[in-house]
Amino acid sequence: MADDKLSTPQQILEQAELIHSTEVIAAAISRLGEEISSVLKNTNPIVLCVVSGGIVFSGQLLTRLDFPLELDYVHASRYHTATVGSMLTWEALPRLDMNNRTILLVDDILDEGITLKAIQNKCFELGAAKVFCAVLVEKLLNQAKPIAADFVGLEVPNRYVFGYGMDAYGWWRNLPAIYALKSI
Repeated sequence: MADDKLSTPQQILEQAELIHSTEVIAAAISRLGEEISSVLKNTNPIVLCVVSGGIVFSGQLLTRLDFPLELDYVHASRYHTATVGSMLTWEALPRLDMNNRTILLVDDILDEGITLKAIQNKCFELGAAKVFCAVLVEKLLNQAKPIAADFVGLEVPNRYVFGYGMDAYGWWRNLPAIYALKSI
């Protein structure tokens, strides 16, 4: 595995720090559902899940949106199970026609914003009229980001976080809470 002090998935979790509990996340998702519903209820949007990280959050958020929508996904990645991003690769583009549609991008985290901005740009290239972004968490960085999320559930410190769709070396997307890797 990548880190010199962490060799197994269980060690990663045992040495991690809890950042947001299951209950805090559930409350944030409920709040986001209300906020998004009030803004997008009359737009018949396409909700575009950013996989793999956005799957858990999207599944929970969808049940809290009280308006008609279509669902699709996009898969673009810079991390590939690493903790540092590299070159963006497109694994899958949306299948639905986005021409003149409102899009809601749903992702796990707004970190540096490079991937989310590229996906937003791709949506506009594919004809989207408006693109909104909803993220479960935004990482607090001391630098400008190329994109701002319209809907943010929670904030996390500038540490590598995992759980609730986010992974640590490919593991633990399935955790019902959010943790940070041990500071070294």
